[in-house]
Amino acid sequence: MSDDTQSDHFGPEINRRSFIKGCSIMAAAMGLSESIVPQMVEAATAPGRPPVLWLHFQECTGCTESLLRGSHPDIGRLILDIISLDYHETIMAAAGHQAEANLHATLDKYAGKFICVVEGAIPTKDNGIYCQIAGRTAMDILAEVAPKAAAIISIGTCASFGGLQAAAPNPTGAVGVQDLVSGTPIINIPGCPPNPISFLGTVLHYLTFNKLPALDHLNRPKFAYGRKIHDQCERRPHFDEGRFVDQFGDEAHKQGYCLYKVGCKGPGTYSNCPVVRFNDVGSWPVGVGHGCIGCTEPNFWDTMTPFYERMPQVKIPMGDGIISEVDSTGKKVLGVTAAAIGAHAAVGIGKSMMCKDCKKDDNQGEKS
Repeated sequence: MSDDTQSDHFGPEINRRSFIKGCSIMAAAMGLSESIVPQMVEAATAPGRPPVLWLHFQECTGCTESLLRGSHPDIGRLILDIISLDYHETIMAAAGHQAEANLHATLDKYAGKFICVVEGAIPTKDNGIYCQIAGRTAMDILAEVAPKAAAIISIGTCASFGGLQAAAPNPTGAVGVQDLVSGTPIINIPGCPPNPISFLGTVLHYLTFNKLPALDHLNRPKFAYGRKIHDQCERRPHFDEGRFVDQFGDEAHKQGYCLYKVGCKGPGTYSNCPVVRFNDVGSWPVGVGHGCIGCTEPNFWDTMTPFYERMPQVKIPMGDGIISEVDSTGKKVLGVTAAAIGAHAAVGIGKSMMCKDCKKDDNQGEKS
């Protein structure tokens, strides 16, 4: 059977070739060599799928909604072939007591082996009464599940850093997972919502290498959050050349110029948004004319607002920006070079004149 029609383990909706393509995209997003793709495919299709418990707390379900629209792999491939999603309030068929029985069955059977995914912040004020499931607070549920997990993935800015719920004055005392849990490896996938590839890439890395990817100081995977948006943005050349949008809808905005002056927070935000677009649409906020709001950073609701005012302490080019600097530098270099050539010529002429004088003296000495 050819690769185009093979559908045994890979299901009728997706063939082996497209699945390998998806793994290749993941490898590229993580900065890994193509040589690792076969190993990723083998790990992703191994019979022993890792159990996953997905907990929902203070959130809008936007992270799940984004994942549902993922395509490398799609959600069906993810939960049917790659992982065993034993508990997820949004998409599981079970409800009520049956759903809670699934949660505790996995806790008992796979203690130390399952992955816990947390979506949403955890309220701590007034003993956590502002978020309860089956009569138990989010604090209690997390305290029971977290110590038994092999690793915890905090998906979205709410679970990572508290998000909108933790914005001042933070009336419910909302915090991120890492503020309450210790002793269990935690990886943060912030964003409002994050790109599904950042999450799926982390899962595939864990399955392939049996460890979490390299993390930054905020426990974010470096492959997704290792560089500033500003340094990868397609509008960066306009910034370097001093071409800015002054007002939404103006001619510069229509020309796709840099959005820094109307509030883009790209210079202070780390994420792969410019290079890993959302769900095959090929677009992202800055690409369609709206500035970055810094949603992958801690406390962004407090530190990045007002969203439509420029960030302070960012040096911007004046006038023609880097072009004028290059021209100026070029003129300076030419001037220095000309001076050096002139000096060199002067020295040469001096030496020549000295040599001529020496020859005259020698000739006069011989005649005398």
